[in-house]
Amino acid sequence: MATGRLGLEETLGALNAALGPGGPVWFRETRARHLRARDFLAPRQALRARFGDGQVPERVLRALADLQGPGVAPVLRCEPTPAGLALRLQRAAVFERVLGAVGAYAAPARPAAGAPRVLLHCPALRAAPRALRLGQLRAVLVADHLARALRAHGVKVRLAPAVQDPHLSAFLQQLRVDWPAASEPASAEALRSRALAEVTAAGDPGALPAGDLGGVCLKELAGGRGRAAGCDPTLDRGLVTEDLLAQLADLQAAAQPGPEDPSPGLGEAPGPGGNGDSPLPQAPAPGAVDSCVAVHVLSGEEEAQQQQLDLLWRELDEWAPLAQKHLVCGPVRAAGAPGSLTAPEYYELRLAQVRAASALKHGRDLAQDPAWTETFSILSAATIKFEMLSKAPQGQLLLDLADSMSTKGPRSGTFVLYNCARLATLFAGYQRGLEQGLYPPFPPASSLDFSLLREEGEWLLLFNSVLPFPDLLSRTAALAGARTDMVCRFLVQLSMDFSSYYNRVHVLGEPQPHLFGQMLARLQLLRAVQEVLHAGLATLGLPPLSCL
Repeated sequence: MATGRLGLEETLGALNAALGPGGPVWFRETRARHLRARDFLAPRQALRARFGDGQVPERVLRALADLQGPGVAPVLRCEPTPAGLALRLQRAAVFERVLGAVGAYAAPARPAAGAPRVLLHCPALRAAPRALRLGQLRAVLVADHLARALRAHGVKVRLAPAVQDPHLSAFLQQLRVDWPAASEPASAEALRSRALAEVTAAGDPGALPAGDLGGVCLKELAGGRGRAAGCDPTLDRGLVTEDLLAQLADLQAAAQPGPEDPSPGLGEAPGPGGNGDSPLPQAPAPGAVDSCVAVHVLSGEEEAQQQQLDLLWRELDEWAPLAQKHLVCGPVRAAGAPGSLTAPEYYELRLAQVRAASALKHGRDLAQDPAWTETFSILSAATIKFEMLSKAPQGQLLLDLADSMSTKGPRSGTFVLYNCARLATLFAGYQRGLEQGLYPPFPPASSLDFSLLREEGEWLLLFNSVLPFPDLLSRTAALAGARTDMVCRFLVQLSMDFSSYYNRVHVLGEPQPHLFGQMLARLQLLRAVQEVLHAGLATLGLPPLSCL
């Protein structure tokens, strides 16, 4: 039997290559009504553009029917139809390959190799928790999700700034945001000396208010080393302050390579204090600064100041990464709420709604039950994260604060966790049946008969959820475009497909030997669904729930 992970992108690439030179033609079907007949389609109009009369040569049809290659799914048939060229896979063989190696499909398709370190910087985390605005909260959640996705992809990630306010750290823990804390700020003395030299050279005379060191010409800084690209053309002069230098010190300390970053030419880690309190390091070897990419995740109102900070960092610190990107999150509006609504107030509102929905479902108030405290916290964090992350981060987001928190609503994080709990309940039911002697032990996946998986929803779960998940993780970890909305939308659709299947199919059937084969094959499929669901939730910092 063939081995290796099957991939949808590899299969699509092989299908397009088999048609000969030209752009991509094939696409993957995702709708249930189309998947009843085919898995991939090359539309007739695209074939006419490729082959003139639209008639696909016989040699090409033979090549498609015999398609093979690393990661390419086995083909059952390829035939012309009124819609175009339709291709169907050998579904039983695909089930066998995928469900025989479930773990390979809950990880990124292409782990990073030789990727640069990434410094994720979120300026919003310098705010006091009670002053944290909804737009800033969105930036924090995007940065946290991106950090987890990059690490799952094997990328080394540093986070800045380290949070010094213990109340902000406690709030981040409530939201399941994993961010470093620090008791003391990084030292800015070396940067201060360098900055004084720069502003003196610029000729800024006169007494300055306390905390202000002088001004610099930002246009001149932007013109150096190709820095003008992407800079606001209205930037003129900037004021260098002690607060600005403290922010630069945080970035400098986070960008320094540490013991876990053994790349040659990157210099040494910070001094004994670990806060960058040693003198500025000597200039790194040529190209060494390119080994770190700084990504600033921020709200729109923070962008102008961050551009100034970028320019000053590069001017004052020869170790500053040349590659710096801005991921600017769009504004957040809350319908029916004052514009002054803060992030902690938003969290408390969602927590109260989760408790009220639970009391309605269970017929009693569980807010004082210690066993439910953690569950309510997880549900509230899930609700907020799915609201904030289900749309592309660059666009405007409108929150409906009066929205129902029902676990049956197919739009929220509570719905995803509800179906996570249903899966846990299903496997607990199998385990109880096994202990009572009603069900057989679970055999090796290689001994299961996956040809028994004929129900429409089973192929839908495998083809739309398990099989594409590794590619989804890889796309989420791509810094270009930063599509941090993909995981949330994927998990909601997965939960909807699973819920539909679970409501229609009785997985744990009667304890009759002639039904055990199909039951075990279905359980293996749902085990793969569960692993994908858990891996997706992990990129959001959300633990799975076993009951709800």
